[in-house]
Amino acid sequence: TTIVLIEHDMGVVMDLSDRVVVLDYGLQLADGPPDEVRRNQAVIDAYLGVSN
Repeated sequence: TTIVLIEHDMGVVMDLSDRVVVLDYGLQLADGPPDEVRRNQAVIDAYLGVSN
């Protein structure tokens, strides 16, 4: 079963998904399993940020 989920709460996305595709202004930043996408530097820069 495939579900298209459009959500900005990345915790929800990562918890529910087996595969994540991340778009930023229409450009694909990443595509893969949540753990891999979570470590993608482009995704971190665009959505997750860094803690100080």
